[in-house]
Order: sequence, then C-alpha cells, then structure tokens
Amino acid sequence: MKGKNYLCLCMAAVLLLGFAACGQNDSSDVNLIKDQNGDSKTIVLFAPIGKSDPDAENISIAAQEMTVRMAEEELGLIVKYNTYTADDYKDKTYDDVTIDRINNQMDDFYLLNPDTIQLLGSEGKLADLSGLECAKNLREVVKTANTVNGKLVAIPQEVVAYGLFVNKDMFDQYSVKLPETPEEFLECCRVFQENGIETPVGANRWWLENFVLAQAYADLYNGEDTDAEIAALNSGEAKYSDYMRSGFEFLKQMMDLGYIDAQAALTYEAIEGEGPDFLAAKTPIVMAYWAAANADTAYGKTDFHMQVIGFPSSRGQMPVVSLSGYGVCAASRQLQDTLATLDIMLSDEALQVYTDHNQVISPSKNVEVECVDALKPLNERIEDGIFVLGSNAGMKVEQWGNICLIVRELLDGASVDECMAQFDRLQEESLQNP
Repeated sequence: MKGKNYLCLCMAAVLLLGFAACGQNDSSDVNLIKDQNGDSKTIVLFAPIGKSDPDAENISIAAQEMTVRMAEEELGLIVKYNTYTADDYKDKTYDDVTIDRINNQMDDFYLLNPDTIQLLGSEGKLADLSGLECAKNLREVVKTANTVNGKLVAIPQEVVAYGLFVNKDMFDQYSVKLPETPEEFLECCRVFQENGIETPVGANRWWLENFVLAQAYADLYNGEDTDAEIAALNSGEAKYSDYMRSGFEFLKQMMDLGYIDAQAALTYEAIEGEGPDFLAAKTPIVMAYWAAANADTAYGKTDFHMQVIGFPSSRGQMPVVSLSGYGVCAASRQLQDTLATLDIMLSDEALQVYTDHNQVISPSKNVEVECVDALKPLNERIEDGIFVLGSNAGMKVEQWGNICLIVRELLDGASVDECMAQFDRLQEESLQNP
C-alpha cells in the first residue's frame, strides 16, 4: 500500500525527501550468500518509502539507502523493502500498520516512530541492540530516549531536531525581534496580524506539540534534577498535567486570537498544508524538522532569508529533539543477519556518509555535522546542551504520540481542563501497570 503524503512525520519524513522514484531492486543477485534452499539470502525492512531502482536515470539515492547498500555489499545479502504511506488523514497511520506487522512477524526490522518504539519495546517485541558494536559510540541522549526496561530497543541514523522556521525578512520588515519567551512570541504574532497577516503561524496536525514540550520540560531537561523529576512523574508524586498546562493554555490563546487556524491544522499534512504560504512569504512562521532546511522539496530553497530557531520557553529558544530509530523484530527468523546489517548501517563509517549527505545531527558522538547557515541558531543551542526531549522511553507515559493526539483534541474544541484530564487518566493507567 502506497500513498502520496508525508506520514511517518515525527521521524521518517526526511527519507521521503531523498528519493526521486521507487521500485524493487532485483539487480544484485551475483555472488550472494545462499540460504539452505539455495536462494539468495534476504532480510526485510519495513519503512515509509520503497527501495529505489539503481539502474534508473536521474535518481537521487537517499543517504539511508547508501548505508543499506554498504551492508548488502559487506554481508552479501539483499535488503528488501515493504512500505506504506497514507493517502490522507482518514487512512490508517504508518504507526498503526507498523504495529500490526510486527505483531504478526511480517518483517525483520522497522523504521519506527518514538511512540511505537516505547510501546513495542515495553511489550518485548523488539530485540536488545545494546550489544551491537555501533551502540558503543552513541550519544547518551540517544540511549536515554530509546532504552526500555533496561534494553536499547532502537537506534536512529539521525537525531531529529524540531524548530521554528521563520522568514527573517518579514521580521525585519516589521521591526520584530526573534522571540525567546512565550510572551515575546505572542507579541510577534500581534504585530504581524496588525500589519495585515491574518494567520502568522502556519500549523499542521503533527507538530504543534513542540510548543507544549518546549514549555513543559524546559526546566526539567535543563535543570539539576532531571532524574528526580522523571522519577516523581513515574511514581505519581508529580503530575504530567501540571507540566503540560502552560503549553496548552498558550496554544489555546493562539487559537482564540487567530494566530493559528485550528480547523485547517486538523487536516493539514506537515509541509504540504502550510508550506506554500510560507514559501510565498504570506506566513512568517512554520514549524518543521531539521532536514527540511536542507531539502529543496521542503524549505531548503527559499527566496528569502530563513532562520531556524527554538520554540519559546522560560529558558529562551528551545529545540525539541525526538529520537526515532530502527528496531529489530525480536522474533525475526533471521535475527543474526538482521542485527549484523543494522550494525553496519549504524557504524561510524556509514553514519558519516549519512550525515554528510543529509547534513543532519548524528547519533554517534564521533560524527559531526556541517550545517547550513539557516540551522546554525538551532544547532548552537543543541551543541550547548540546551534542548528538551520530545520522546523519552524512561517516562512511563509515552510523550510524543500522546501529546500530539491531545493537542488535536484541543484544536477540535476540547477545553484545556479536558485535555489535562486526559493526561491524568494516562498517568493513572501507567501507575496501574508497573
């Protein structure tokens, strides 16, 4: 099943941008390891995009596929792809399909969103990757975000950082400074609206949660007692709703003032919905992930001066980091071959290729990125260790997916109190399932 819109948007959308076409690769069947039946050995990856045809003309091979080919060549096997993207917001999501497939052991390894990683990891459906050679080089934040019950159950090829993409020319035109705090952000929107920009913030149904995360956890992740605060949340001593309320009140205020179009955001796919107005300089602010600043099919080629900054918080501009990754089906019939493939794809050598090609933040502490000018404000904050995690498997209540869904309820007319009751319910459920 294939579709045309971005779906696995919390982490895999970048892969869609690197492919010009997709098809089945049947050309690499020489000198391959044979299985017991004499056939070429294959393992199967489930991802949001199919494998491109290496013989097709004018194909831009994605960095992800370059690393797959490194593994194929070194191990003498073939990685086949199964894929799904939704046609629109009414279809099953990529996550829904992924969970069904791994429960039925239909593939060997998967490209997974943060909420799916936490769910499948807690159910024991994902293999422990901590023994891989590549795991020794991971940044601590990667291990923290993707460790479930003491097991490292997923490893990404990039650290996905989200920020506000702003038209700096429009800010200069109206003498507006780039905002640091929620109050300053609202003031920017007020000035834009008074100057005829009806909806200053372009929004979609996926990424408004970043405003909430930046405000909710600015102190938690950048203070002195991160572990203690998370322990208090996990035990029920502290309430998630107390952390979340200010962010939801902020979004509600933006909706009430018309700074975002709630009904449009409910149906907009990321970039496809709000992107045209941003590129046409009709909307000064949108939100997106790091790699969108590099891709010509997203925001990598604008006719204006663009900058990417963090979301407003009490501690200033705050990047939100979400850790997705590859997970291996624990019941894979080709478990060792799959683990060996992943170890090559995630080695420092392969990650250097991936990072250089996509200009993204690497999960390896040994691989550095040379980012474009637009991303330097966001990168400086991250390099200084100033960011919040959008996904953290150490929290008993899954963050990324749940906040996204509850934000949608706010967009659809729920009150802030009703949204906070949802968090309280989720926390109660987590306490009943230690």
